[in-house]
Amino acid sequence: MTNNKLFDGIIIFVQVVKSGAFSSAAEVLGHSNSHISKEINKLEARLGVRLLNRTTRSLALTPEGEAYYQECTQLIIDAEQALGLISQDTLNPKGTLKISCPVWLGSQYLQQVFSEYLTCYPDMQLDIDLSDKTVDVVADGYDLVIRASATLAESSLICKRLFSCKIHTVAAPKYLQQHGTPQHPSDLHQHDCLCYSNLKHANRWQYTDVEGKAFNVEVQQKLRCNNTPMTVVMAVNGMGICHVPAFYIEPQLQSGELTVLLSEFDSTMVNVYVMYPSRKHLSAKVRRFIDLLELRINK
Repeated sequence: MTNNKLFDGIIIFVQVVKSGAFSSAAEVLGHSNSHISKEINKLEARLGVRLLNRTTRSLALTPEGEAYYQECTQLIIDAEQALGLISQDTLNPKGTLKISCPVWLGSQYLQQVFSEYLTCYPDMQLDIDLSDKTVDVVADGYDLVIRASATLAESSLICKRLFSCKIHTVAAPKYLQQHGTPQHPSDLHQHDCLCYSNLKHANRWQYTDVEGKAFNVEVQQKLRCNNTPMTVVMAVNGMGICHVPAFYIEPQLQSGELTVLLSEFDSTMVNVYVMYPSRKHLSAKVRRFIDLLELRINK
């Protein structure tokens, strides 16, 4: 068992030796002479040896005191160096930051963040897993993950929202010309729908009625795919209707390749979160990345 008084009195003892007198050490440390004397007496009693031969005019180390002084001096130096390393890492983190991130978000929105992080902290390395699948942050050894979700399951992870955006129901004009335009979510039963298979209920799309009450519609799955960009491409090609977050389809909406449907019923929002294990003291490498994310991802 570790002695919880192992280091008691060491700093005072070393300062007494350096100062050459109890009074001088007391002045440096901001204590009274009597406090210094009591701490040295307690230290000697705990060690079972005399460390200092003292008279009214002088102090001298005993042989045991000399050996103990050398070791204690090195302990203090080591502790100060360790503190210096921690302080330096706070400013300039070192090591590897392991991140999991959805493919589209990582490749389209976070490339600049990744590059800036490595530029700012040249002693860091990034281990990036672009994947739309849910990972076990702790078991798989990730420092943080970025996830997009309408709702979050209960978790011991710390979750910080980066931004939110609407989910749109969209289709290509040529699909609508061939199959007609749905006027109500219930009309989707008669349409080919392109579904994102990583969702627990891929064919269950959520909408809101005129009174603001949420309801679900189970759609016909013409396509199931675990990659949203692929689903978007299939929609652009006229293969069906898809239900996706706005950030996936901004270029296609601007170009007219996709048209927004059922907008009066589509009020569901998707949130993008950064998630990391709950720790009392967040490491500098994680803290710096989160700070950069919050600074650069502003939607």
